[in-house]
Amino acid sequence: MSTITLYGATGTIGSRVLEEALRRGHTLTAVVRDPAKMTVTHPRLTVVAGDVTDAASVAEHAQGADVVVCAVGGGDGPGHQALIKPSFEALVAGLRTLGTNAPRLVTVGGAGSLRVADGKRVWDAEGLPEFLLQIMHAHGDALDFLRTVTDVQWTNLSPAGTIAPGERTGEYRESLEDLITDADGQSRISTEDYAVALVDEIEEPKHIGERFTVAY
Repeated sequence: MSTITLYGATGTIGSRVLEEALRRGHTLTAVVRDPAKMTVTHPRLTVVAGDVTDAASVAEHAQGADVVVCAVGGGDGPGHQALIKPSFEALVAGLRTLGTNAPRLVTVGGAGSLRVADGKRVWDAEGLPEFLLQIMHAHGDALDFLRTVTDVQWTNLSPAGTIAPGERTGEYRESLEDLITDADGQSRISTEDYAVALVDEIEEPKHIGERFTVAY
């Protein structure tokens, strides 16, 4: 079993990652700004206050972990997309201070930079609202930053085109750079099965130093 430090544990995706990891027997430290807002309790869960944009705080809470998971996204309200790249930068900076003992970094990514059938990107589609484009490009900028990192082991997991709470089936398909669609041309995944894929990657790493995506 792994020891996991989790950022974003109170969010839509992070809470499912927390649940899935606990379900499988992992030990977690949830790092949140306000521990009073954390309603989940479990014998293998510790909740601490910390700041994902502060490299020193990251180093403190990552010490001794096997994996650090960042589920900080841009879907929590206006302006939150501005936290994505700075969070990734602080995570990498903090982990670098731990040297060869640094844990792996697994980050929640976005679908906007995935390729579609005509070779364009998801974010090139017409009619996308500005707030969504901002989130997509913030995730894209953060991924571009990760791709410059060679001294910290990282993995970035992009969701399907549509991700929402739903059923946990334990099933999904994988791709690297291409949006996965079903027979009807839809790209979707439940947050529960996205969490399954993320914890699968923690348990059996297959995508060190790269982005991958999952969908039905």
